[in-house]
Amino acid sequence: MSQNSVIPADTFTPDVSTLRNDAQHRYELHSGSALAVQLSYVDRPGHVDFIHTQTSDCSQGEGLARVLVHFALDDVVAAGKRIVPHCPYVAGYLKKHGGYEQYIDWPGA
Repeated sequence: MSQNSVIPADTFTPDVSTLRNDAQHRYELHSGSALAVQLSYVDRPGHVDFIHTQTSDCSQGEGLARVLVHFALDDVVAAGKRIVPHCPYVAGYLKKHGGYEQYIDWPGA
């Protein structure tokens, strides 16, 4: 594999982990010991507002943000809350990937 190759999501190494960091109000994806992607949110009664997705420079283009967003959306749905996608990346993900339609409250709708 060349240095510029993108690693497919299904071939991640075991050193990639996801978690919800309630103290920082964000979901995190760590690659090894480094924070690779973070997804900021505001937890409100009955719903979670997703505000901003940020990927570290060294992790750009690896598909890690997609992995973290999927994890975060599943976590919100499992908690019985609704999704409010203020973040353009999360909104774009939801428009491309089905299965969450009944859980979304689009901003401004």
